[in-house]
Amino acid sequence: MPSKVFFTGMRTNARQNMLDRLERLVLAAGLDNLPLKGRMVAVKIHFGEPGNLATIRPNYVARLIRLIRERGGKPFLTDANTLYKGFRANAVDHMQAASENGYNPLSAGCAVLIADGLWGFDYREIEINLKHFATARIASAIAEADVLVSLNHFKGHEMTGFGGAMKNIGMGSGSREGKMAMHCDSPPRISAGKCIGCGECVRNCAHGAARMGTDGKAFIETGSCVGCGQCVVVCPTGAAQISWGSGGTLGERIAEYAYAALAGKPHFHVNFIMDVSPECDCWGHNDTPIVPDIGIAASEDPVAVDQASADLVNDAPLLPGSALHEKGFSHGDKFLGLHPKGDWEQCLSHAEAIGLGSRSYERVDLP
Repeated sequence: MPSKVFFTGMRTNARQNMLDRLERLVLAAGLDNLPLKGRMVAVKIHFGEPGNLATIRPNYVARLIRLIRERGGKPFLTDANTLYKGFRANAVDHMQAASENGYNPLSAGCAVLIADGLWGFDYREIEINLKHFATARIASAIAEADVLVSLNHFKGHEMTGFGGAMKNIGMGSGSREGKMAMHCDSPPRISAGKCIGCGECVRNCAHGAARMGTDGKAFIETGSCVGCGQCVVVCPTGAAQISWGSGGTLGERIAEYAYAALAGKPHFHVNFIMDVSPECDCWGHNDTPIVPDIGIAASEDPVAVDQASADLVNDAPLLPGSALHEKGFSHGDKFLGLHPKGDWEQCLSHAEAIGLGSRSYERVDLP
């Protein structure tokens, strides 16, 4: 049976602004079906790197938080630390980045928590027994929440085609070790040319996998490495590097982590199809959108809301001057046009196969 995806466009008037349209949308789409009263509600968002201006406006977040509070919920705004070295690799820097991008207790009206703790090692292991993972390491604040609501900026992504609900929930809810497991089948490596022999990786490796060689350079003993990614974070020169790539199954792995994050948990999903930049909000910049602003989609089904959002973008006119326009793109799948190796359908197909949702949907447009 097709899932229902509710959609509202961008037209407003003096009686109804975009915040009002968001409220009408989420109520029509089933926010009141969630058991919110007295429950801990993880509102999962991507805080974005400082310098990226395409992230979801904090005003939308505050309106949704207010609705959850009015229904007796205990919402908190959350994201998990990144695997790569950047402004969101530890909780202190991550919360500063969130604040710079407008997400803080004053603007949101709720607590802002980094879901996997100070260094990204606070997680709960969730048993799933699926194709790629028997268990998944989900950030503890998300795993322990009673309800999950995802707020997702829908945009392009260089590895997965696009980033929407599934990527925000799957990759975004994984601990550092979980993110490593999704991204690659092999442990980090040390680039000898960048290594200065400072020993930070050795001192911070809890498993004895990072060691110093006779040449004064660090190396990773692969048999002892658990893939936590701590060496990547603490290395001052970037010598500790992730072995990117998961044998072409990244989308499937993300789907399985999303399955784990939502297991046994009532959930609800909102995609903001605005500022559809060609690359992820993990970058400290945002390029010209590839299409005009389209609107907001909401559903109880994360697979359906991503499929509907992709269809809306692919049906929209191309914006002149965008990266996709400069590639000479004329028709077809805009995300494949941007990122030919980013097979976004892989994630949604696997998510549907494991019972997380349906790619078949009925779109309900609100006037």
